[in-house]
Amino acid sequence: MKAAVLETIPGEVVVDDLTIDKPDPNEIVIRTEACGLCHSDLHVMVGDLPGPVPSVLGHEACGIIEAVGADVTEFTPGERVVTCLNAFCDTCRECRGGRSWLCVNRNKLRQRPADSPALVRTSDGAAVTAMAGLGGFAEMMLVHRSAAVKVPADIPADKAALLGCAVITGVGSVVNAAKVKAGSTVAVIGAGGIGCNIIQGAVLAGAERVIAVDLHPEKLELATTFGATDVVNGANVDAVGEVVEMTKGGADYTFEAIGLEPTVQQAIGMLRVGQTAFMVGVPPVGKPVGIPAATMVLTGRGVQGVFMGSNHFPTDIPMLANLYLQGRLKLDELVDEHIGLGGVNAGYERMQTGIAARSVIIFD
Repeated sequence: MKAAVLETIPGEVVVDDLTIDKPDPNEIVIRTEACGLCHSDLHVMVGDLPGPVPSVLGHEACGIIEAVGADVTEFTPGERVVTCLNAFCDTCRECRGGRSWLCVNRNKLRQRPADSPALVRTSDGAAVTAMAGLGGFAEMMLVHRSAAVKVPADIPADKAALLGCAVITGVGSVVNAAKVKAGSTVAVIGAGGIGCNIIQGAVLAGAERVIAVDLHPEKLELATTFGATDVVNGANVDAVGEVVEMTKGGADYTFEAIGLEPTVQQAIGMLRVGQTAFMVGVPPVGKPVGIPAATMVLTGRGVQGVFMGSNHFPTDIPMLANLYLQGRLKLDELVDEHIGLGGVNAGYERMQTGIAARSVIIFD
């Protein structure tokens, strides 16, 4: 099969030929139909997040079941599935406590014996890893059974793929983590793929006012498409002061969807007293974020990290798919362009301009 392989960090991907193994008893083989370019993959490419090389990146994917392991009964060849990096064991303390997105055994589920790699380079037989146990930048994926969920066959593959990361992270951060109340005021810093889904999550939750904050007019315009009632261009005004003034004291909920220290600090500054800022964007590993400690104590403000929208994707993704099919969730507007495997590097170059929405790889 063809796959886009990251050989060095930092570096770009190279399209190469790989051989994929047969599924173990608890694995499934998926013929990839579509995979979105997520910022997390770019974090690995530039070295902000750790990752072994060589590896196949990509985790926001949709495809058709090709084969299943001997113990797999919940999937049948021919069914459409969406993958999610939140594979879970269902037996650890976090899973049994209803927090499967924090499963402590996730990496064990992805591990294979050293002499039985899932992917090898055809030319020399070298083992190649798959990001998050998925590897969506490839014509085929071999994944653990708990890393995929069936979706309706009539949802387009390029839209379904986005449910596995951008959509579930954004909407889930609002609904699962923050539990935004109807009639509240929400401010979202960063109107990219995640931010726009936080915005439409706030709309679904019944927020009365949803304020989008970004530096790019094009992204702020996109934010209004997803339901932002107000926009603030941080390149032209003091974003914190503007939001505090607009809301007469601060937003009820703030979400940071970029992963930078200055914007996290802005999210705190935009809050009404006694409220919580939610960190959704992923900062570079090991990089601390300074917070105004005394202010946090004296005003009762808080900061909470949110991983993948605190999701339980086996139920969340089918629900989101049905909301799209009912016309209540926007996915078409998220897709900026369709590309092939050879367009991954150019797609990430566009992403770094800060203007593009989602580029989605389409497999023939």
